[in-house]
Amino acid sequence: MPATTSPASQGLSLKRQLLIWLLLPQLILFLVGGALAYRVALSYAEKAIDQSLTQSVRSLSRQIKPIGSGLLIDFPRAAQDMIEQDPQDRVSYMVSAPPGSFLLGNGKLPAPEPGSEISANQPLLYNVQIDGKPMRVALLEVDYGDSTSPQRMRVQVAKSLAVQQRLTRELIADMLAPLLLLGMVLSVLVYGGISRGLQPLHRLQAQLGNRGALKLSDLSPIELTQAPQEVHALAGALNQLLGAVQRSLGQEKRFLNDAAHQLRTPLAGLISQTELALCESDPQALRERLGKVLAGAQRSAHLVHQLLALARNEEEIKLQKLDLAALARDVAREWTPRALQANIDLGYEGVEQLMVFGEALLLREALSNLIDNAFNYAGRGSEVTLRVSADAGLATLEVQDNGPGLSKDDLPHVFKRFWRASEIPGGCGLGLAIVAEIALRHAGRVSAQNASGQGLIIRLSLPLADFAKAD
Repeated sequence: MPATTSPASQGLSLKRQLLIWLLLPQLILFLVGGALAYRVALSYAEKAIDQSLTQSVRSLSRQIKPIGSGLLIDFPRAAQDMIEQDPQDRVSYMVSAPPGSFLLGNGKLPAPEPGSEISANQPLLYNVQIDGKPMRVALLEVDYGDSTSPQRMRVQVAKSLAVQQRLTRELIADMLAPLLLLGMVLSVLVYGGISRGLQPLHRLQAQLGNRGALKLSDLSPIELTQAPQEVHALAGALNQLLGAVQRSLGQEKRFLNDAAHQLRTPLAGLISQTELALCESDPQALRERLGKVLAGAQRSAHLVHQLLALARNEEEIKLQKLDLAALARDVAREWTPRALQANIDLGYEGVEQLMVFGEALLLREALSNLIDNAFNYAGRGSEVTLRVSADAGLATLEVQDNGPGLSKDDLPHVFKRFWRASEIPGGCGLGLAIVAEIALRHAGRVSAQNASGQGLIIRLSLPLADFAKAD
């Protein structure tokens, strides 16, 4: 019992794969974009806080005016309210002179880390922790006093980083909300586009499914008029496969019909002659009956051989470069013993070498059929000439005999299956039909004409190797 595979073991469907490869990069880009947007928003929020702290520390430093070796603090309540206007984000400030000695403020602020470079009239920004909360501090030191007793004042303003985080979240929300909406819309469009794009495949599946109940001989080509080019290519490949199946079935059916039609008569004759032979008591008459049985069996074997050759010729072949002249000479040498036995003058005329693209076994079969046809119909004591020549890009293979030839009415039928010009024993009407099929498989042509004096010429023309390409 064959094992069945579950849908999970067959892998993801094409639709799911497309969705994953299209939506997953989109999600990754969205997350990366969100992280970059967060960094950008954080940077802008930090710049905004730094600018606010810098302005605040400079404004506070201007409210403290040096007078001689002392300080005049002009810090009205309105200025203090402006600094402390946000109750959720209270600003801490501290004035110390000398630096570190508390003079004024609403909280004690830590100094920067040791080693920090502090320049007069140049704000310094740094982060600290106050009561476990992160704070951003702006520090500004101002020199006062005279040259004999120089003094320095430090002004510090601190602000919680909660404002920075809040601004960042607001910026992120304002930036990512439209992007998320666009991403959702894009996902819907991608899903709809994939579903619509795969509809031709569903139609193709439906057409193939409908053909499941049909006979192989009733299969028709697949038609997809409105579909992408890739689906047309797939349908075309399937149509080629269906065409090959139909051709194969046609060849098989034609072979069976031909075999049944042609073997019926010889087999009936064999049965009849065998039955008569069984009833014969005279040895001479029995020998004659058995001779007829042998002749019928030989004719049947020859017919089967020809039918198989015809079926083999209808298959696809692989053409290779070969020497047609050398092949013709080899075949002529193979037929020389039979020619001598029948007192037939078999000769070769033509070039020494002639290259064509072909299948050696099939060309040998074609040439053998031409010589056999000439031997059978020209008769004993005849002349058969084999010629190989080249002209106008074609290689020409001719077999000429000096037999009776054919009438003008018979010439058009000479290459038809099972057509015979005479009732001479030994033939079945398939030899020249096989030659025509072999010529067709080699992109060539075959023709027949009566010789100028007496006899028949069968001519097989093939493209030269320099003018043709192998399959």
